[in-house]
Amino acid sequence: MTKKEASVSFLERIKAVKAKRPRVVLEHILKHGFVTTEDLKSKYGYDHPPRAARDVRELGIPLETFRIKSSTGRSIAAYRFGDPAKIYGGKLGARKVFSKQFKTMLVKTLEGRCTISREHYDERYLRVDHRIPYEISGEPKGIKRDIADYMLLCGSCNRAKSWSCEHCINWQDLRDVSVCRACYWAYPESYKHIALRNIRRLEVVWTEDEVAVYEALAKRANAASSEMPDYVKKVLEAHIR
Repeated sequence: MTKKEASVSFLERIKAVKAKRPRVVLEHILKHGFVTTEDLKSKYGYDHPPRAARDVRELGIPLETFRIKSSTGRSIAAYRFGDPAKIYGGKLGARKVFSKQFKTMLVKTLEGRCTISREHYDERYLRVDHRIPYEISGEPKGIKRDIADYMLLCGSCNRAKSWSCEHCINWQDLRDVSVCRACYWAYPESYKHIALRNIRRLEVVWTEDEVAVYEALAKRANAASSEMPDYVKKVLEAHIR
């Protein structure tokens, strides 16, 4: 494939993007050469700029991250197009869209629960996500998707996973699938670390009639001049002893 052919194909791939958030990123880069996290937040209202850049990468369009000074002189991230040749193979191949049928099957299998918080949500509030990030594992080729390789995440847990993964050295440098397999964000049912840190995490959500219990705990935590997480830890430690 010639450089000219690759360039034409690359532009066609960009023009084919219809989703609003990645489209905004692409159009800004085409016009200005790059887009900064400051642009994405101040001009377009995206509170989590790296997520917008990730949307582009998940479509199979490579972006390079570099550092630049913000309007206030701070060092911030900026994104520009990477090597167009990389869109044709490996883990940067275009991410497949999840069909409604696949999502419905996953919702049924996981009983409509967010895999992280374990709370029930209406199907429209749950997002299908690769247990091992797509940027590391890629999409399987020529075989049927294994439902065990995917999870359901509510909006809050999806944002938390994205932030943690994108700041993990395995995401940034190692790209080792086995590291992800042992991580909380991939398999919260059985894990050894969270983004390579020796951490254990428990998501607890109080709903409906349970809210009264939460309010009672919050009142006691306030009386003890303690932050809620610290107070709950002390209650659990006392119970174990």
